[in-house]
Amino acid sequence: MAYEPEGQDREQRPGERLARLLRRWWEEAGRVPGGTRPTQQALASRLGIDQTTLSRYLNPKHASTAPPRVVEALHAHLRAPAGELERARELCRAVLEENNRQGTTGHGPEPTGGPDTVNAVNGTDGTENTEGTEGTGGHEAPARSRSRSRFRSRFRSRWAVPVLVAAAVGLAFVAGALVRDRYAPHPRTAADDVAAGAVPASGTPLEWPLLRKRTEDQYTRGRALQHLLMAHGYEVKADGFFGDETQDAVMDFQRRNNLPSDGKVGKDTWPALVKPVGPGADEHTVLALQELLHNTGQGGTEVSGEFTAATAEDLRFFQRGHALPPTGRADVDTWLALLVFQRPPVDAPAYQRSTSPLPSAPA
Repeated sequence: MAYEPEGQDREQRPGERLARLLRRWWEEAGRVPGGTRPTQQALASRLGIDQTTLSRYLNPKHASTAPPRVVEALHAHLRAPAGELERARELCRAVLEENNRQGTTGHGPEPTGGPDTVNAVNGTDGTENTEGTEGTGGHEAPARSRSRSRFRSRFRSRWAVPVLVAAAVGLAFVAGALVRDRYAPHPRTAADDVAAGAVPASGTPLEWPLLRKRTEDQYTRGRALQHLLMAHGYEVKADGFFGDETQDAVMDFQRRNNLPSDGKVGKDTWPALVKPVGPGADEHTVLALQELLHNTGQGGTEVSGEFTAATAEDLRFFQRGHALPPTGRADVDTWLALLVFQRPPVDAPAYQRSTSPLPSAPA
């Protein structure tokens, strides 16, 4: 029988309910006939993810949500009840819908002084309420109110037609400009690509992060930058440390691409560095993508340098959660969102902990 939350669970967010369901699968795995409950370390190894990521998925108090492919793999490995798989898929979809709704709800703008505002303040017919006011002289107040009302009506009628004509002319001008910009040939720039989908559901445009030479480990963003530099033919080490070697490569790339040669990677350099990624993409570009995708909070992405079907599915999951077209391929907008929505770094990944160098010397 499919799992249905009861009591307080019904008031919890879909991500919490999904984590509780996955944790129950794991805790009850040993009770299934012929089944044993694996350790989280062993289970994470079977799933191809690290133990820390799996622990997040099984923790209702953590913000990470398991992607559909991980949910399905957990269901199979833990021999969970068959009817509960669809329930878990529904919760995954609910999490995506909740992420898409964030930042899109709210109240409309308050009235700013139009006729409706006057009616709300003064009365229902647009006349001022002067009843009971000292010095009004009995019936003079209603007479003045009616006179003012007639004056307002004549004033509005006199200007209604010119205003409507001016509005029509303005709309025609705007429409003509839009049609011209849409169909007239013009050179396409990296800025055009960024603007196409760089505004998330919240309505606030995303901004490329700024990386520069520092002694501190810059973690995932730093390694992604270095992989992208290697994809362009530069020999740097993907260790996350932005030292002299990385700065020299950045400055040379900037000079070759007619960019300000300041050694800083921001809104001008990132769009030139990133490349479209899909099946058959070169190893270092895919490594940069997988590094970022793994550290977005959904976790579980194998950092292999090969663009697999699992990588494409994880990428689609990320794109849906950030109101991007779920193509399963990385364009400029997807790179921008990946670079922005990175989790706070905890440590270098396990496969690099033994090779991370000492920090570079200060500039």
